[in-house]
Amino acid sequence: MKKTVYMFLALFSLSVLTTSCREQKTPDEKVEQALDDVGDELEEASDDVKDAAEDLKDEIEEVKEENGGK
Repeated sequence: MKKTVYMFLALFSLSVLTTSCREQKTPDEKVEQALDDVGDELEEASDDVKDAAEDLKDEIEEVKEENGGK
């Protein structure tokens, strides 16, 4: 019984010692990451607007064709 307890303690100690801590970011790095995230979101939004405009253009062309070009 003692051997298993010692074994679990040894394994627990080993896992605690080998687990690395999460790296902390500096405030400058956090700001840079936030700006990158905002830039990425703006780029995605502009792509969505462009796609919607192209879809609208296609819909308008289809309606014109259905109405004989009027």
